[in-house]
Amino acid sequence: MVKDIISFLKNKKIAILGFGIEGKSTYNFIRKYLPEQQVDILVKCSGNQVSSDADFIRVQKDKFTKFIEGENYLDNLEKYDIIMKSPGISFKNIDISKFKEKISSQLELFLEYTKSFTIGITGTKGKSTTSSLIYEMLKNQNKEVELLGNIGIPIFDEIEKVQENTITVLEISSHALQYIKKSTNISILLNLYEEHLDYYKSFEEYRDAKFNIFKFQNKKDVAIFNLENEQIKKKNYPYKKSDYGITINNVNNNITQNTIYAKDGYIYYNDKKIYNISDSRKLKGNHNLNDIMFVLAVSNILNLNLNKTVKTINEFNTLEHRLEYVGKFGDVDYYNDSIATIPEATIESIKALENVNTLIVGGNDRGVNQENLIEFLRRSKIENIICLPKTGQYVYNRLNETNKKVMKTENIKEAVRLAKKITKKNTICLLSPAASSYGYFKNFKERGNMFKEYVKTINN
Repeated sequence: MVKDIISFLKNKKIAILGFGIEGKSTYNFIRKYLPEQQVDILVKCSGNQVSSDADFIRVQKDKFTKFIEGENYLDNLEKYDIIMKSPGISFKNIDISKFKEKISSQLELFLEYTKSFTIGITGTKGKSTTSSLIYEMLKNQNKEVELLGNIGIPIFDEIEKVQENTITVLEISSHALQYIKKSTNISILLNLYEEHLDYYKSFEEYRDAKFNIFKFQNKKDVAIFNLENEQIKKKNYPYKKSDYGITINNVNNNITQNTIYAKDGYIYYNDKKIYNISDSRKLKGNHNLNDIMFVLAVSNILNLNLNKTVKTINEFNTLEHRLEYVGKFGDVDYYNDSIATIPEATIESIKALENVNTLIVGGNDRGVNQENLIEFLRRSKIENIICLPKTGQYVYNRLNETNKKVMKTENIKEAVRLAKKITKKNTICLLSPAASSYGYFKNFKERGNMFKEYVKTINN
C-alpha cells in the first residue's frame, strides 16, 4: 500500500494545505519516501507564527519545500496536481470548480490503496467513544487492529503497521468526508445535529458530507445508521436491505432487514436478545447506550464472540473530557464534559448524571440553535447555571427571569470558584458547555484540562 501511494505522489506537483497535525504528518510521510520531491506548504498564519513553530523552522531548512503564507494562501490552487487538504481548512466561500478533482487527503489515499478491512465511524457526537470501543472489542478478540484518524492519530503516522490482515478502525470527521471518493467496508453514522455551521455554507452541506461515508460503498459493504435521528431520516438515503438500522426506542424498521433495538430492558438483534441493559457498565446515559448498540452491530456483522464483546463494553472506561469524573471535593462530585459542543450533547449528559445541581455552560457562538437546551434547563431540577462567554450570554438572557440562579463569569477559573460556593453537598457540578471552545481555548481538551486543574487547586 505504501508503495502504491508513493508511486501516485511521485513527480506530481503537490500542495499540502494546512500545517497542523495532519499537514505535518503528510509532509513527514512524503519526505521519508520522496526526499527530493518539491512540495509547497500553504498556510494562512503570519510570519511571526511561522517563526515561533519548531516544525516550521525545521521545514524551512528543506530546500525542496516552499512555504506560501498569508491571507491569499488559497489562490492559484488549480496549478497543483494534488492538493493534500487538512480537514481543518474550509472552502466555505471559495469557488473550487477549477481544482475540486485534485483535492485529496490521507483518508482518500488510504482507502484507495489499502487491502485491509476498514470500519469508519462518523456522527456529530460519539465518534471517539464508539471508535475506541470497537477497537478494544476487536483487540480483546485477538484481531490485528489499528485505530486511526480523527481520534488524534494521523493515518500516515501508523500506515506501515497496517497489513492485509489488519482491521483498520477510522474515526472520521465531516471535514475529512466532504470531498472523499471512497467509503469504508463498514460505515457508521451515529447521529446528526447542527454543528460546524461556521465551516459549511449550510447545514445541508454538512449533512451531505457526513453521508459521504456511505456514498461509495459496494454491495458487499455494510452501512449502520440511526433510525431515529430526525436529520438522518430527512436525507431519505437509499440503504441496502443488508444494512443495519439502530433504534433505542424500538421504532419500526421497514428500510433494512437488520435492526438493533432496545426493548424491555434488553438490546436485541432482530429477535435475538444480545445485551442486558441493566448490566453494570461505566458508560452512562442513553447516548452511550446508543453508541453501544452500534458496537453490537459491528460484533454481529463480524461474527465475533458475543460474551467477549459484552465484557469489553461493560469494562470500557469513559474517555477523557466525555462525562469524565474529576473527583469529589467538599462533598460535591465534579464532572468534565468539555467534548459537549452542541446543546443535544449537554442535554444527554445532564440526563445521564441525574443529580446535577450546578451547570457550567457557554462557549464559541457558531450559530447553533440553543432553544432546545433553554427549554430543557427551564424544566430541569438544576438550580445553578453559570454562563461563560459567548453563548452563555444568550442562555443568561433567556433564563434570567426564571426561578433558576443564573450567573455570568468571564472564565472557567471564576466559574469553578463560584461553583464551589453555591453547589449543594451530595450533588454534582458539571462542565458541559454546549458550544465549541475555539476563540477561548486551543481546543476542547485544553478547556477540559483547565477545568480539572482549577477544580483540584481551588478546592484544595
